[in-house]
Amino acid sequence: MSIPDMNQIVGERDIAFVVFDALRYDVATKELAAGRTPNLGELLPHGWEKRHSPGNFTYAAHSAFFAGFLPTPAASESSQERLFASAFGGSETTGSHTYTFEEPDFVSALRARHYHSICIGGVGFFNKQTALSRVFPNLFDESHWSEAMGVTGKNSTEHQFALARERLWNRPPDQRTFLYLNISAIHQPNCSYLDKAEDNLETHAAALHYVDSQIPHLQATLSKRGAFLILCSDHGTLYGEDGFVGHRTGHEAVYTVPYTHLLIDPT
Repeated sequence: MSIPDMNQIVGERDIAFVVFDALRYDVATKELAAGRTPNLGELLPHGWEKRHSPGNFTYAAHSAFFAGFLPTPAASESSQERLFASAFGGSETTGSHTYTFEEPDFVSALRARHYHSICIGGVGFFNKQTALSRVFPNLFDESHWSEAMGVTGKNSTEHQFALARERLWNRPPDQRTFLYLNISAIHQPNCSYLDKAEDNLETHAAALHYVDSQIPHLQATLSKRGAFLILCSDHGTLYGEDGFVGHRTGHEAVYTVPYTHLLIDPT
């Protein structure tokens, strides 16, 4: 995947970073190839890129993400140049297209460059109910979470995308905006999407189908203003493979994640 010159994007376009929390790469690519995620298929004509996450659960991955360490291309011949990087000597993944900054994270860096930053949370690390779950939301100018947008909200993505539309469309046209959105639907529990008693790979895929059904709403929201969009997962999750359930383990299905970035032009 080619690396755009982020020095020409920052300050000129809105930026949206959407994380499909816990989405497995193998499930994402299988469902896309089978045509069961048609809206993502239309948005991503070249499909998902295989990448490795810098963390094996949400907090670890996002600590790295916001510092500029997005998932790393899995193909050894691919460029390792990063989109964003906090300046430090000796970085071998900072290149001419990388947007570098002095701040410790790119949320703060964009805020310092007059971006209005919005966090729409999903999983527990964004619910602001504890000191730990306020760490990431506190990076942003505004942050939002509700039980309906959390992991137990069956219509969580619908609520999240509706709020994104409201918050983005209420911004002045000349005010650059950074939107972060944590999609919670795929994270366990996802068994409700097939009315099953327990989560499994089928219910994981069904949760992705639900998220896909809502993608046109996100695309319409971003198209009104235009945006540089990053889509990825933070980690996968396990359903009994090699005796493991969940994540926070060094299993290939956990650290291998889908990724893409693209420009959405204003309509």
